[in-house]
Amino acid sequence: MTLDRPGEGATMLKTFTVLLFCIRMSLGMTSIVMDPQPELWIESNYPQAPWENITLWCRSPSRISSKFLLLKDKTQMTWIRPSHKTFQVSFLIGALTESNAGLYRCCYWKETGWSKPSKVLELEAPGQLPKPIFWIQAETPALPGCNVNILCHGWLQDLVFMLFKEGYAEPVDYQVPTGTMAIFSIDNLTPEDEGVYICRTHIQMLPTLWSEPSNPLKLVVAGLYPKPTLTAHPGPIMAPGESLNLRCQGPIYGMTFALMRVEDLEKSFYHKKTIKNEANFFFQSLKIQDTGHYLCFYYDASYRGSLLSDVLKIWVTDTFPKTWLLARPSAVVQMGQNVSLRCRGPVDGVGLALYKKGEDKPLQFLDATSIDDNTSFFLNNVTYSDTGIYSCHYLLTWKTSIRMPSHNTVELMVVDKPPKPSLSAWPSTVFKLGKAITLQCRVSHPVLEFSLEWEERETFQKFSVNGDFIISNVDGKGTGTYSCSYRVETHPNIWSHRSEPLKLMGPAGYLTWNYVLNEAIRLSLIMQLVALLLVVLWIRWKCRRLRIREAWLLGTAQGVTMLFIVTALLCCAISFAGLCNGVLIEETEIVMPTPKPELWAETNFPLAPWKNLTLWCRSPSGSTKEFVLLKDGTGWIATRPASEQVRAAFPLGALTQSHTGSYHCHSWEEMAVSEPSEALELVGTDILPKPVISASPTIRGQELQLRCKGWLAGMGFALYKEGEQEPVQQLGAVGREAFFTIQRMEDKDEGNYSCRTHTEKRPFKWSEPSEPLELVIKEMYPKPFFKTWASPVVTPGARVTFNCSTPHQHMSFILYKDGSEIASSDRSWASPGASAAHFLIISVGIGDGGNYSCRYYDFSIWSEPSDPVELVVTEFYPKPTLLAQPGPVVFPGKSVILRCQGTFQGMRFALLQEGAHVPLQFRSVSGNSADFLLHTVGAEDSGNYSCIYYETTMSNRGSYLSMPLMIWVTDKPPKPSLSAWPSTMFKLGKDITLQCRGPLPGVEFVLEHDGEEAPQQFSEDGDFVINNVEGKGIGNYSCSYRLQAYPDIWSEPSDPLELVGAAGPVAQECTVGNIVRSSLIVVVVVALGVVLAIEWKKWPRLRTRGSETDGRDQTIALEECNQEGEPGTPANSPSSTSQRISVELPVPI
Repeated sequence: MTLDRPGEGATMLKTFTVLLFCIRMSLGMTSIVMDPQPELWIESNYPQAPWENITLWCRSPSRISSKFLLLKDKTQMTWIRPSHKTFQVSFLIGALTESNAGLYRCCYWKETGWSKPSKVLELEAPGQLPKPIFWIQAETPALPGCNVNILCHGWLQDLVFMLFKEGYAEPVDYQVPTGTMAIFSIDNLTPEDEGVYICRTHIQMLPTLWSEPSNPLKLVVAGLYPKPTLTAHPGPIMAPGESLNLRCQGPIYGMTFALMRVEDLEKSFYHKKTIKNEANFFFQSLKIQDTGHYLCFYYDASYRGSLLSDVLKIWVTDTFPKTWLLARPSAVVQMGQNVSLRCRGPVDGVGLALYKKGEDKPLQFLDATSIDDNTSFFLNNVTYSDTGIYSCHYLLTWKTSIRMPSHNTVELMVVDKPPKPSLSAWPSTVFKLGKAITLQCRVSHPVLEFSLEWEERETFQKFSVNGDFIISNVDGKGTGTYSCSYRVETHPNIWSHRSEPLKLMGPAGYLTWNYVLNEAIRLSLIMQLVALLLVVLWIRWKCRRLRIREAWLLGTAQGVTMLFIVTALLCCAISFAGLCNGVLIEETEIVMPTPKPELWAETNFPLAPWKNLTLWCRSPSGSTKEFVLLKDGTGWIATRPASEQVRAAFPLGALTQSHTGSYHCHSWEEMAVSEPSEALELVGTDILPKPVISASPTIRGQELQLRCKGWLAGMGFALYKEGEQEPVQQLGAVGREAFFTIQRMEDKDEGNYSCRTHTEKRPFKWSEPSEPLELVIKEMYPKPFFKTWASPVVTPGARVTFNCSTPHQHMSFILYKDGSEIASSDRSWASPGASAAHFLIISVGIGDGGNYSCRYYDFSIWSEPSDPVELVVTEFYPKPTLLAQPGPVVFPGKSVILRCQGTFQGMRFALLQEGAHVPLQFRSVSGNSADFLLHTVGAEDSGNYSCIYYETTMSNRGSYLSMPLMIWVTDKPPKPSLSAWPSTMFKLGKDITLQCRGPLPGVEFVLEHDGEEAPQQFSEDGDFVINNVEGKGIGNYSCSYRLQAYPDIWSEPSDPLELVGAAGPVAQECTVGNIVRSSLIVVVVVALGVVLAIEWKKWPRLRTRGSETDGRDQTIALEECNQEGEPGTPANSPSSTSQRISVELPVPI
């Protein structure tokens, strides 16, 4: 017996829709995610005759899309590619004729492929309204006393909706909604509401023009009979191709039984009438699509139904998903302790068994009915014999051909002390002048605390939670031999065995070129310093007295010399600090190639793409000018200018024999040409393009993804392994490329793999197999440590250095961007210890963003890829806004949400904190905003925050940084400042404005005056106007504020500010003090004028007298330096006298 699938009996399908749409809420199945359908409707500019001009609109429910598809009668397709991503598009149909009448649906493109189609719109002959569709939406199960909503979709706006029930001539309800849908509610459901319902529509202005009736819908009220039981035979987990029997059994004979799958309610509904009290639903050959949640119920001839059965989860899979095993409290335990091994897997309703490596039989069992979140395997009072590798397997009680994959394992160690950790140094074990070394103590299980010991100093001991210890080499005191140990939370008093010792050496141990250059620079600076000091001493010894001008020049020379000496000293000091020391880090400059473009094909004949094929080329660089398409590496096909979307189309038309060959494209910029795109191979005139297969590095025991690029959208994919005729994996229409996953790479998975593509509809049209890809598991080094020296969020023109390091010696490194190799660094044999490479981008461009990673290798052995670093280049998109909810002031221990609001949809957001090296959080959203939760904040979370958004498909081009947002984590807001304008002193008839300013926005200020019991004024902008009527304005003022989000919390008061003014009544313009001060100023100015007048009259006489005065009384005699030290020259000799006279200079006093 096979399943009775609904075909002719469309009425029976609609009969139980009321039950089906209620199941999800009645069973609490919130984990079932239904793929939302797009919405399809009609618009017309002829409201009285909409068939004269019809436009179909298609809207995606929750995301923007880059393309939409309209299907007619399951054969004809129309594509719409809007110029930018949008929520909805229109398809112009025009006047309705016999040729364009039919069944219409639409889809939209998602990241994973095409969405589910919309509901079917039936356009009949001209002069008729479209036939409405009818379905049920229930907030609760269709039980007596519940509420049920019946939805009627009429496709057009401004229609009148009528609800009819079988047996009634008049409609039981009608509505005139503003949209295209009406909702008829049946409250407090009773058995009298059972029956057959239909829906019809008509135009408001033409009540005689009716639509065709919708399909009938039979309403069944459930809950009048006891619920049945649903069981699976032989079991709920089966392999594809095997048979399955689902038995629905109730207490009453002669009923009709119904079975449905919750994930696809309308298409997976089966019914069976039997004379017994049970019904069997047979699946002769199971498919992967049959996986889901099933339930059943039964009803009588009057459509009175039973309660729904319990949900039964059915798995159809060829390989079990792997289980995971966790040891608590730790995988390292002390002898005599108890250990729980918690095993969990995604498959429900199956028992679990615990195995130990080396033993054939399981150690313990867990029955399917006894498994919950707190159930575990227990090992009590462990001994050394319990040490080993444990795994957890599914326990099946029926036969099936499902393959059992390998499982995650836990290595349990029973010791008197925890095992020793590993100790490594980063970036190397050799100190560089001014640089510190980070010692990394690592172990594979959770640790309470690490400890670092220094063998040369017995009293030395450092502690760390994360195992990182920073060692500096000030005065050469960092060199020596180190080891580390740790303790676990379960045994805090027991320290582990020490790690293997690690020796740190200083520059004196190795005479490297950098060290020699460093010492040469220091020595040259010292020699310059000594030479300058000798020159200064010689000048001062040679000359004691000079003329005034020459002495000034000597002082200037000495000043310049001393300035140079100070500069040399500073540079020498900086040299010893490591900034001017001449240590040259070997950096590999990254010469960024022009980004490789992407090549793909499009067609408007999905079932026969070769009838009309267009090749598209797109570049991630915004500076691309034009594209070039090449065939077979040499044949120049065409050149196209780049559009605003930085792409170009190359139409080929219908394929002929001359079109066969290998195609690739280049993008041209002003001064460079890109690398070629991946090659697209056309192998025939009636066959799909040949796909390309690639894979990530194969690592034993880890997941592996194989990528199959098929060039055309909407294709199906199949993965083949050499030696097997049938495909090992198949995927539906998921876009231009597909990813096949090998859950855990083992020896059995090695071999040659290839992939093929085929059209979406049967009969399939297949492509040629791709070139084979050999998967071989190779021994690999652990992944390296990869990071940027500065923040990975940079502005154009910034300098970025990537550091890739490993504890292994003499390694070569490769740098990758978005999976493509862009730079390499050869191994260094001169430096011992750990290997490291530094890759430098001198000036980052807008196209240099992306996901970077690195690997290292030694001859034929490679490492695993490093963790990726997302480099984001900002200042391409407008800056977002960052807001805090509920506000920027947060109490310690509370949470705050930071919302980053961008401009564009579908971006990735990052939250940054001032002083942090890397972004704090990332969010990928479909909308234009992202929420970042700071949970249980503390004082360390205070600071300035900002955010950016960036696209992940085009070189991580990002926005400007948002304006910084200050977050205060405190239970008392900081005090404001209070100032007065224009001054703190009152003038006659003038007011003073007190300005209260705080660090936070969105607050209310209050001003307090000493002597006043209540606050004097309130203000939102912090400005308070004070007048001094009758002297009441003078005195001390202070202000404070409160947050609008927390109106009961006030800040600390500001520092007091005193306003002063006249002591008595202000009847005069000036006070007595001002009059006195003004009088004194006038007297001083008059006296100064008199003195200047007298001196000016005396000035001619002084000038005459000065010319007749003896010059010897008004000169300064300066002796030359060389006269003091010449031997044999008498002091009063003529020559001496003449020389002495010659240097006398008259200087007027």
